[in-house]
Amino acid sequence: MLQRPNLEHAVRRALARSRGVVLAGPRQAGKSTLAQRFVARDSPNYFDLENPLHAQRLAEPAQVLGSLRGLVVLDEVQRQPGLFPLLRVLMDRSDAPGQFLLLGSASPALARQAGESLLGRVETIEIGGFDLQEVMLEAGAWSSDAADRLWLQGGFPRSWLAATEEDSLAWRQNAIAQHVQNDLPQFGLGVSTPTMLRFWTMLAHYHGQVWSAADPARSLGVSEPTVRRYLDILTQTMMVRQLQPWHENLGKRQVKAPKIYFRDTGLLHALMDVRSLPQLLTHPRAGASWEGFALEQVLRLAQPQQAFFWATHQGAELDLLMLQGSRRIGVEFKRADVPRITASMRIAKEDLRLDALYVVYPGPQRFRLADGIEAVPLWAVLQDG
Repeated sequence: MLQRPNLEHAVRRALARSRGVVLAGPRQAGKSTLAQRFVARDSPNYFDLENPLHAQRLAEPAQVLGSLRGLVVLDEVQRQPGLFPLLRVLMDRSDAPGQFLLLGSASPALARQAGESLLGRVETIEIGGFDLQEVMLEAGAWSSDAADRLWLQGGFPRSWLAATEEDSLAWRQNAIAQHVQNDLPQFGLGVSTPTMLRFWTMLAHYHGQVWSAADPARSLGVSEPTVRRYLDILTQTMMVRQLQPWHENLGKRQVKAPKIYFRDTGLLHALMDVRSLPQLLTHPRAGASWEGFALEQVLRLAQPQQAFFWATHQGAELDLLMLQGSRRIGVEFKRADVPRITASMRIAKEDLRLDALYVVYPGPQRFRLADGIEAVPLWAVLQDG
């Protein structure tokens, strides 16, 4: 298993200042493995609430949790929403000896209960699959082969660590089916599994594009609000990112619909039936796929306060606008050997008053394109991040 020092450090810092920490992410992203860096799975302080024996140990939760010292881990805590009011009481009591690390798959129960019962009492840390920094830490140096493998197979641990590309693809295909059959019904979706799989496959073709509900709604025979609800649910379960548009008074008509990205390109490729790197490199959607992969890596490393894209109906656009304090940083993603400056870049830099504009590409060299515009290899993002 890869080491995840930045995530581990973030959890330790949060625990140093809070009674409770929520570690939230999709299933199979490595939450339990990370938690076991803090509390052993066979410890009396570790509760896996999907395990009937562990759940039975919490038959009298007030007595059990109120008496434990040190850090207590509650894995898949959304399985027992009745625990949240008790956790609120225990976190408010100065004489309660324990701290709590709450692990939860993204679900309505976790979001609602953590937001209502534990508001102001816990810090939430988001966890996804392995990222570029973690993969390169394991490799010991920059490896283009490892980066390409992460792009192809995605970062879910069991996909990344699979012995073969075939095993990785089989895991991802099964994960998609399980998510549709087992996880999405928690949201009250009254939709058949084949219909939801069709929608998810349609969504793969929107990766890197501005979202429009009209065509998917027409294809599925449902209303546009229904399709938007499907998309929102996949966003809540951290399968999809809706990158919102930035717009301000510039005297230009600006795009106001979000752009859609799969947060894990391994799942995207499974839905596109892309099975190998040679097939991916020649696929007509390879550029859009790489854009989403690089964008996700930049966001995870930079952790901006806010992130948007920008586009006008006249054709000017910017893939990523990051706001950090008073600074505005623009990022373009170009899967090209030697990216070139475009009129759109110049317009974005001027109209958005960017402090800097970086063009991230898969090549080896960092070089200046124009005043305030620089081409940056993807590997250099690790150093800048």
